[in-house]
Amino acid sequence: MRHIIYIVLFFLLPTAVCAGEYAGKVVTVSGEPIGYATVYPLDDPVAGTATNDAGEFRFSTNLPPESKVIISFLGYEKQELPLAVLTDSATIILIEQPIALEETVVAAKASKQRNKRKQLATLLHSVYVQMEKDFSDNNAEYRIVSDVRMDSEGEAWGMEQMIAKVVNLPSQGREGRDSIQVAGEFCKRYFKQSIRQLADTIYKSQTLENMNKDARRMASAIDSGVVVHQGLWAVGNIRYDFEKYVNDLKHWVVSNESEGETVLTHTESHNWFGIVKYSIKRHYILDSETLSVRRFSEQGTLNVNIPFGYKLNADQLQMLNLLNMGEDQIEKFRLRKANGTVSLNTIYQRRDGHIYILEKNLKADATMLGTKQMEIPVQVRATQRVTSLKTENVQPMKKSQMTRRLPRQIVEIY
Repeated sequence: MRHIIYIVLFFLLPTAVCAGEYAGKVVTVSGEPIGYATVYPLDDPVAGTATNDAGEFRFSTNLPPESKVIISFLGYEKQELPLAVLTDSATIILIEQPIALEETVVAAKASKQRNKRKQLATLLHSVYVQMEKDFSDNNAEYRIVSDVRMDSEGEAWGMEQMIAKVVNLPSQGREGRDSIQVAGEFCKRYFKQSIRQLADTIYKSQTLENMNKDARRMASAIDSGVVVHQGLWAVGNIRYDFEKYVNDLKHWVVSNESEGETVLTHTESHNWFGIVKYSIKRHYILDSETLSVRRFSEQGTLNVNIPFGYKLNADQLQMLNLLNMGEDQIEKFRLRKANGTVSLNTIYQRRDGHIYILEKNLKADATMLGTKQMEIPVQVRATQRVTSLKTENVQPMKKSQMTRRLPRQIVEIY
């Protein structure tokens, strides 16, 4: 399907809107427009943009027409096309890619041979040994495009796209984690006009003058916007999680899938006095022959039941303005329950005999229930794509690179 779309666009459409200017429309297979899809040239991500509610986009770049452009949206297969095909009449169709969103289905019945605890322990140990070979202890430097989008009741209110440099330092990690350095290089925040004023009010209220001493110190030490993208990159550190749970045999399940893949699943559940309950399923999708990791899928559920309710603080209440709650509703809101699900997927690439990250996808859905059945639905969608990878002579970044304030370019989505 991808190649068919490419051929049709390439031969039937003119080459460009005008010198250096490119445009088009992004839709689903059924023709529905895809809003907030990201579009950026691979060699010039800063020139990229996002589609509006009608799926339309327009941007300029000085790259040659044969340069590649990436069109993507969470839950759909990424398209890579030459700039030359992007004209006002160009329509790019994105194909659904459920593997990036849905839980990996593990067969209900595994073979008796594999269900034997001894055989399972042997398999888990073999996978752990292979991970030690596949994941390098040397530093790695990534250039990434990171998109974070927030929705309420299915309507996106805004998105932030950051181009950043990430350095992984395995030898400097603590408590079973790689040390991760993230420095934002360029950032755009996309807003709808209807909420821009509310957003501006919130940002203006968070000035250094309104912060206490500790908050000012923290604000001057690190760019809080970068922290969001850094946190997304850090989740799903499977090498160390696997090591932590490898001997927990009673919570592992193994089954074979098609196309030479084996899925190992670990389940973890906790319940604190009935107030907080959560469970996590970690799926390791492996090459059946080599036992190397191809993908990692993690699903979590969270339920919070607060007996007497909890009044959100002033900053939290203010953020609810973005969800179009009235002031009277906000003042009366008391948090009683919160339910949520999180799906994380990581796709890997192999380079120089080792495995590195290629792409991360995250989907989180939560509902906060207050007194008098007041509900606030919130959805977060995020995609992080690697545009380049360096594995030799990688040096740690200086503190000044990671703590400088990164200007945000505000872009009206329509």
